[in-house]
Amino acid sequence: MTTISQIKLGKEGPLVSKLGLGCMRMSSVWGSPTPDETESLATIQLALDSGINFLNTGDFYGSGHNEILVGKAIKGRREEAFISVKFGAIFYNGQWIGLDLRPIAIKNFINYSLVRLGIDTIDLYQPCRLDDSVPVEDVIGTVADLIKEGKVRHLGVSEITADQLRKAHSVHPVTALEIGYSLADRQIESDLLPTAKELGIGVVAFANTAEGLLTGAMKAPLPADDYHNHFSRFQGENLIQNLEKVEVLKQLAQDKGCTPTQLAIAWVNAQGESIMPLVSMSRRSRLPENLAAMSIDFTPEEMHTLNTTFAPGAILGSTYLQR
Repeated sequence: MTTISQIKLGKEGPLVSKLGLGCMRMSSVWGSPTPDETESLATIQLALDSGINFLNTGDFYGSGHNEILVGKAIKGRREEAFISVKFGAIFYNGQWIGLDLRPIAIKNFINYSLVRLGIDTIDLYQPCRLDDSVPVEDVIGTVADLIKEGKVRHLGVSEITADQLRKAHSVHPVTALEIGYSLADRQIESDLLPTAKELGIGVVAFANTAEGLLTGAMKAPLPADDYHNHFSRFQGENLIQNLEKVEVLKQLAQDKGCTPTQLAIAWVNAQGESIMPLVSMSRRSRLPENLAAMSIDFTPEEMHTLNTTFAPGAILGSTYLQR
């Protein structure tokens, strides 16, 4: 199996794999059944064997189940793994009910995470997003205190604005920004991405296939019980027109002898050395395809075709990421 290269996460950050493993789908998400734990553990182990050391989790994924799972997978292999943890989201009965970013809550969250993961220090710790309930300075300042205490190595942030990123970075150097980024979701290119580059902050890009839109597997209309129906991108005429653009991706994939999913990941990878595609997996069978995507190159003509077809705003309707 292909092994993955490493990059520096931001100007002053640590060395991590150029491809990250998102572990969220290894736990119950939005009330879905929990995947097979044996297969999930084997997937993490094989990812580590392949050189993928960046493991992304959240203390609210499966109400702590995900951290326990990751802890089991890295037992005896702690030095091979770079652990990224998000905090702050509050779920009840499988439903998102808000954020808790109070300093006292963050100090509580970190201790539970360390116990569940079975480690002494979290490599990258980040609020899952920021709102106006707690000043940015207080949230970031609390994580900075945890870094001084040795419970955290690096500060990350997730799903924030360029102004919030600047403010956070002024309180304590931000190592990484985790944000949705794909051919179908290019909003960050106007402001947030240039700000991260200016400040020397690495970008961990999730949702590379735009919640399945870019896999080439979707057909209109979707089944009535498909959760995508809740979002306007996947409804009616929007979905029909969006899938017409995906046909361009499918044809290019066919011409290059790969899958649309691989092309979607490869496009994100091609956006720069400071950008890491973060791909969610829960099965070992997904690893070879996703690793191979990191070796795909584009000609200038191919890149022009993709960037023209999927120009910012070309995909109609709101995104799944806009909760």
